[in-house]
Amino acid sequence: MTKLIVPVILAGGQGTRLWPMSRAARPKQFLALTGSTSLFQQTLHRVADPAIYAPAIVITNSEYRFIVAEQAAELAAPLAGVLLEPVARNTAVAIAAAAAFASKRFGPDAVLHILPSDHDVVIDAGYRDAVQQAASAAAKGSLVTFGIVPTHPETGYGYIKSRAQIGAGASPVERFVEKPDLPKAEQMLAEGGYLWNSGMFMIGAGAFLDECATLAPETLAAARASVDAAKVDLDFIRLDQAAFETAPNISVDYAIFEKTTKAAVIAVNFAWSDLGSWDAVWKNAAKDAANNVTQGAVTLDNVNGSLIVSDHAHIAVSGLEDVAVIATSDAIYVGKLSEAQKVGAMVKTLRAAKATAPLTEIHKTAYRPWGGYSSVLSGERFQVKRLFVKPGKKLSLQKHHHRAEHWIVVRGTAEVTIDGTITTLSENQSIYLPLGCTHRLTNPGKIELELIEVQTGSYLGEDDIIRIEDEFGRT
Repeated sequence: MTKLIVPVILAGGQGTRLWPMSRAARPKQFLALTGSTSLFQQTLHRVADPAIYAPAIVITNSEYRFIVAEQAAELAAPLAGVLLEPVARNTAVAIAAAAAFASKRFGPDAVLHILPSDHDVVIDAGYRDAVQQAASAAAKGSLVTFGIVPTHPETGYGYIKSRAQIGAGASPVERFVEKPDLPKAEQMLAEGGYLWNSGMFMIGAGAFLDECATLAPETLAAARASVDAAKVDLDFIRLDQAAFETAPNISVDYAIFEKTTKAAVIAVNFAWSDLGSWDAVWKNAAKDAANNVTQGAVTLDNVNGSLIVSDHAHIAVSGLEDVAVIATSDAIYVGKLSEAQKVGAMVKTLRAAKATAPLTEIHKTAYRPWGGYSSVLSGERFQVKRLFVKPGKKLSLQKHHHRAEHWIVVRGTAEVTIDGTITTLSENQSIYLPLGCTHRLTNPGKIELELIEVQTGSYLGEDDIIRIEDEFGRT
């Protein structure tokens, strides 16, 4: 292969099975679950070699656009485009839209490496060889998937039936198998000739679009029209909603790969996990002598084969085994580690109740393109927040109809504009923002600005913000 491979990173999923860490507002791909960087950033790192890869195309939903931009910027990773899905429509139309965009940008003969953004993959010689083998096969017209040689009878993955062998290049796919029950998984493992379906693909942009035209014409029409009518918004490309939402809600496996005669598979045995549940996180992490995995402030006594994770409180666990304890500042999950697949059902229960639905949507800490805020305390007619603003960033010029605010600077320097008057505040200084005033907060300094915001008023919802000017296009 001499032409650069174009990575396409799918980053729009909402991963409920890793609740309470993963939530709709900040799902698992943007969390650091297996290291110091997020799974999305680790995916960017895997495609960072400029001798092999062109800049990546990322497809995500509009709510995650600033997280994508921020985390890519932290790695100084160039992006060929960030495509914003206006509605959720599964992977078939997402990949078709990315292929249509890539065909315009790089040409129809571009080879695309389709990568979920929330997988844990170890890059080794086997991984690199598999990428090159898959790219060569895709350049010749095959639609290639990566099949992981199974190490145990896994019920959480789909399977691929094939005669593919490690190092032997691409082999035809005989059939795809749905996620099996345990007896079926054990039977397939004993029989041999089955691979885990990794959800990673290598495809030619033109070849994939041609197969869409034959096998999924509605998906292709929606994808092409949404790209043709897309609008540029800052550093993002908003796919046209009217076109995109006409696409069937179907996965690329069902729409294309299970029907095409061009499907091929590369058998691989590099370390891989889709991190689809807490037990998968446990399996892929370093363990102590008692087979425990811990993260955060944790103390254990006579605990075995367990996963204990905290991003806030100190957790002390005694006399238990096969347990998962996952604690955030506003929610704690406790259950059998071996039954971690049931977390998704728990999230559905929480989402169905008005009182607990917000626990599935947002964290106590919300991230914004300028920084973010954490909820500290709230009550009738008041709310306390901790705001953090990155150096050189500023909030929108805005006003509120129902609340006044007090700002107290804890760290850094704040430049505050109130009705056209600018005041500079340093640590331990404060300022009052009366109800209805037009105001803006800026961090002109070199370090992060941290302040405490006290809101008082008859209504304190986030939708009581009238934006007048905004450098992030949110007016």
